[in-house]
Amino acid sequence: MNRSRNLAARAGRWSAQHRKKAIFGWLAFVILAVVIGGSVGQRTLDDADYGIGESGRADKVVSDAFPDKTGESVLIQTKGTDANDPAFKAVVNDVVTNLKGTQYVHEVQGPFDDGAEGQISKDGHSALVQFKLYGDNPDDHVDKALAAVGRLDKQHAGYRIEEFGGASADKALGQAFEDDFRKAEVTSLPITLIILILAFGALLAAFVPLLLAITAVAAAIGLLGPISHIWPVDEAISSVVLLIGLAVGVDYSMFYLRREREERAAGRSEEAALEAAAATSGRAVLVSGIVVIVAMAGMYLGGAATFLSFATGTILVVAIAIVGSLTVLPAVLSKLGDRVNKGRVPFLNPEKRTGEARIWSALLDRVLKRPVVSSIVAAGILIVLALPVLHIHTADSGVDGLPRSLEVMRTYDRMQAAFPGEQFTADIVVRADDVTGPEFKQAVAQIRQDVRKSDLLEEPVTTDISRDRTVGVIEVPLAGSGTDKTSNRALDLLRDDVAPSTVGNIPGAELVGVTGFTAGSRDFNDLMKSRIWLVLAFVFAMAFVLLLVTFRSIVIPIKAILLNLLSVGAALGIVTWVFQDGHLEDALSFHSTGAITSWFPLMLFVILFGLSMDYHVFILSRIREAYDRGESTSDAVAHGIKSTASVVSAAALVMVAVFAIFATLSFIDFKQFGVGLAMAVLIDATIVRAVLLPAVMTLLGDWNWYLPKWLEWLPQGPSFKHDAPPPAPPKAPPPRRDPQPEAA
Repeated sequence: MNRSRNLAARAGRWSAQHRKKAIFGWLAFVILAVVIGGSVGQRTLDDADYGIGESGRADKVVSDAFPDKTGESVLIQTKGTDANDPAFKAVVNDVVTNLKGTQYVHEVQGPFDDGAEGQISKDGHSALVQFKLYGDNPDDHVDKALAAVGRLDKQHAGYRIEEFGGASADKALGQAFEDDFRKAEVTSLPITLIILILAFGALLAAFVPLLLAITAVAAAIGLLGPISHIWPVDEAISSVVLLIGLAVGVDYSMFYLRREREERAAGRSEEAALEAAAATSGRAVLVSGIVVIVAMAGMYLGGAATFLSFATGTILVVAIAIVGSLTVLPAVLSKLGDRVNKGRVPFLNPEKRTGEARIWSALLDRVLKRPVVSSIVAAGILIVLALPVLHIHTADSGVDGLPRSLEVMRTYDRMQAAFPGEQFTADIVVRADDVTGPEFKQAVAQIRQDVRKSDLLEEPVTTDISRDRTVGVIEVPLAGSGTDKTSNRALDLLRDDVAPSTVGNIPGAELVGVTGFTAGSRDFNDLMKSRIWLVLAFVFAMAFVLLLVTFRSIVIPIKAILLNLLSVGAALGIVTWVFQDGHLEDALSFHSTGAITSWFPLMLFVILFGLSMDYHVFILSRIREAYDRGESTSDAVAHGIKSTASVVSAAALVMVAVFAIFATLSFIDFKQFGVGLAMAVLIDATIVRAVLLPAVMTLLGDWNWYLPKWLEWLPQGPSFKHDAPPPAPPKAPPPRRDPQPEAA
């Protein structure tokens, strides 16, 4: 037979012929990457690195001017007495005294100290003691302060004494964040293995895709270590790499392994079956992997440091998964041969799990019989699901999206109730040769007067001066919840009126900008709204070119982009209906913030577009393969989708299960991520791939393969041509018949 000459086929042949080199070379690569990563560690982004726009510039100035300091507050509450009672004052003084004697604690200011303003609540039953933490990493030093506050709380019966601030919140939330991701990571592996066992009916066959995915993830995380010292990464990068690496690694191995077993079931030799799998599924893996990389590269245009690190991590793990699928996987399958079916599971016969799935075949027959009705119904369902997107509102989920199961968040709620706006401060950042002069003090006094006159701004207004006296920060509490209309109007008031008319008029001083939680959320949200169109254009353009060259059709890439838009729209509509509109709150254990987190639409698009292309390219490759053998388009569509339905379903089920785990986590951002991606993959693998795709392709007929004459120059070399494998030899000798010419 004529051997295929495409890149995947050549890689598969080399791997099968040099099994030891391929397998031990892969293991050496993974071990070396892990060792290097472990020795250098990962450098993560600093808080100032996340800044965007005006707030980002101000954050950078503050970070440079105050490198080792963070603010904390101690809330003292009681119902029996008020701030005028000697007993209350005695408790406050005890807190102040103990904090002053605590290591790393500085600049302690009690509510009764000279210059203290707004540190006693309006009802008199709550008071704040404020202090600063110094050190190379204040977050690491907060334990001593928390321990001191905890002891004071136990000593004073009838009083609630608790701490909240940047360091204490970061510590508690960081631990909760780590616990959530650990839960997702630990749960995802056994679930994936169970689904693979059900799909293949044999333990060994199930372990092969999982092991390849795990080693690809381990290598990618290891290589991120040295890379992060050049470009720092987000602290969640390892978990994102695990999710994407697990998804694509398992998918690629399943496609490859399933085709090899299918060819063996058709009667080919082990060598011929592996050759056919490399030439077809291996090539589909290469093409779909490139499309996934292109989609992930779209995050580089997102403009935020988080997206840059996620793009690097996901591209790296996908590239490694592709290399592993094309090199070490054929070597492993060549070594195992039919022994890959060892470890048979009762009632799940491996040999019978390579044909066409009955359920999908029955559904597809009905779809192909009525393609017009099927197209209208499927498209109609997706459009209805996407309708909530018309009123989508994006914003930083803020503190409202943080789990109230954490004691630190319950402390925050009590502090916010007693001192509205206290924890949502807007920081006016000023830079000058000396910010301690009389002009600066007069400007601060004017700001305090403006605050008293406004319903949007709260007290106390506090100031912080850098050690070299070149940077001053004026903290103004905002009304509202931090991301609602009230807080945003308060921010506009500060940026457009209060700050420019006060500190902005100081001779020789520079008004760097207004930062803080609300300002950062607004600036990030504005960036996402402006950049998402650039990301869409880049991903669509690159995917169009890749699919155009791969399938030599102008219709295929247009159809793929439109189908993906429907999938993304439907999934985003479901997320909007659930999380923004507040449905299923009890079932998913969350409280709606009235918005979708700002980064989610862009992340949903790039991840779904990339992962759904795995299915699209895999299915289209089988359809084109059948078409090139001479089958009609309708027959090729039926054969291609029926023969891939079970493996696509299993691959999709792995991703749906893994992503759905995130819906059980405590942070609302994770819940949105999990529900959105799980629903997106489910919709894409069922309504789109099983109904809309075959119906539309049937209606288009030979127009699916239309290529304008002016594009005939596109390459059609061995690496791009769809080489159909030779017909399988018969499983048994043909029935006895009378001699006749071979041509008969």
